[in-house]
Amino acid sequence: MVSGSTDRSGLRAAREADWARLEDILRRAERGSIKALPDEELLALPVLYRGALSSLSVARETSLDHALVTYLEGLCARAYFFVYGVRTSPGQRLAAFFVHDWPAAVRALWRETLISLALTVIGTLSGYLLVSADPAWYASFVPPELAGGRDFSADTNFLRETLYHPSGASGLGFFSTFLFTHNSQVTIMCFALGFAFAVPTAMLLIYNGAMLGAILALYISHGLGTGIGGWLIIHGSTEMFAIILGGAAGIRIGWAIVFPGDATRIDAAASAGRTAATAMAGVVVMLMCAGLLEGYGRQLVTSDVARYAIGLAMLAWWLGYYYLPRRRRIAENG
Repeated sequence: MVSGSTDRSGLRAAREADWARLEDILRRAERGSIKALPDEELLALPVLYRGALSSLSVARETSLDHALVTYLEGLCARAYFFVYGVRTSPGQRLAAFFVHDWPAAVRALWRETLISLALTVIGTLSGYLLVSADPAWYASFVPPELAGGRDFSADTNFLRETLYHPSGASGLGFFSTFLFTHNSQVTIMCFALGFAFAVPTAMLLIYNGAMLGAILALYISHGLGTGIGGWLIIHGSTEMFAIILGGAAGIRIGWAIVFPGDATRIDAAASAGRTAATAMAGVVVMLMCAGLLEGYGRQLVTSDVARYAIGLAMLAWWLGYYYLPRRRRIAENG
């Protein structure tokens, strides 16, 4: 006991002034910004931190009192954050997400994105060809409660009215809202069901494409192909892109589970999930943009030319945002 007390007194006498100085520097840095510290204190910070670590090591080895060990552990943990931690404000972190993290995650999914796109195209072509050959298939892809009279029993004038007078008696507002809600659910489910080896994800992508193909077949059969294309593309270039990315995120997770490589399946899924989850956080933003385009843009813009222009411009924007090369900015400490 006497020896321990002597060691403790000697350690405190030799180092306590440095601990107090380190604590003072940390307190002022935590209240404001480390950039506000004088240059000499910035240079002293790592030296004092290493000294505190050395003191902590001695305190543990000589079995000094628990209160001193606890104090030094807390002091070292606080100092570590300022010496080695990357300190960014919430605004900087948000900017980093939009400038780098989100597009980087989407680029990392490029193979899965192509697979998701291919499955969607296969579903769309299948739905279009099946319904064009036999309109009875239409009800298999578009439920009657959703169609609301927009089926092969409707005449051309009624269908045209649904494209250019969305607030009229046709109830197209309900139809568009249902489609947006449906597509948002499909996007989330494509991601969530990736854990089931991505099989349900692939099925959802094909089915969603088939629904799109069936609707196209209906309107094209009435000579309204240009109109339905404009009605869909103004928001669909964003919304369908979001669905495809949601499918890509699910496929990435499913592929990692089936083929984990040298890692365990849990570790492989966790690694894939980090990339996929970052991409999905951005997909939510895309769905919000699609909702605005659907709720306002399509209702206010009734010109086919303008609808195509807006839809194609949005597609060009997303492609450029995700895939154009850019310099990576590395956050600096402090």
